[in-house]
Amino acid sequence: MFYVVLLAMVAGFLALRLYSVLGKRSGHEQPLPKPAEERVGATALPRTVDVTPEVREPVMRPFDSGTEPGLRALVAAEPQFDVNRFIEGAKSAYRMILEAYWRGDVEALRGLVAPDVLAAFQEAIEARQAAGHVLDNRLISIERASIASASVGGGEARVTVRFDADIAAVTRDGDGQVVAGSTSDAVETHDVWTFVRQVKTADPNWILADTDEA
Repeated sequence: MFYVVLLAMVAGFLALRLYSVLGKRSGHEQPLPKPAEERVGATALPRTVDVTPEVREPVMRPFDSGTEPGLRALVAAEPQFDVNRFIEGAKSAYRMILEAYWRGDVEALRGLVAPDVLAAFQEAIEARQAAGHVLDNRLISIERASIASASVGGGEARVTVRFDADIAAVTRDGDGQVVAGSTSDAVETHDVWTFVRQVKTADPNWILADTDEA
């Protein structure tokens, strides 16, 4: 009996000790860590099904739909032809030709446009000068330039480009007074220009052969 009582006393003592350690909180114990999604300030790893796909802007192709056959024919005739490089050159030509026309520089236009286009530009420049008017235009930006058509025939390559641009157009009289346009507002302009060059020649330059409005 003595041993039974002794064992019972030891068991009771151990139970009290375990209770004092595990069964009570003194106020200094660290709480159990919460799951990641329940922690304040914690960033839970997103699940694949919950992730919203990133929205990407559509890539603007430098040519319109339906132009691929003409571009393939052009590349076959001129393997060095590069669409992106051509578009950059066309934008530079667009700016140079417009600025030369606005300031009435016929000589600058001569090497950039075909003879009939030069004649039309020169006629308009002379009419403007006869009226005593001066163009104070500025090309603000070219919003988009894209190839609308391309073809090869008779040893000549033809590429038509559509330009969407913003232009500040102002016409002044001989005293500098504004007679048309606005100095603060830009006008949306949509031009369709056709450039040509002889294929398989040493001269890599394209010239403006036709102009129109879109």
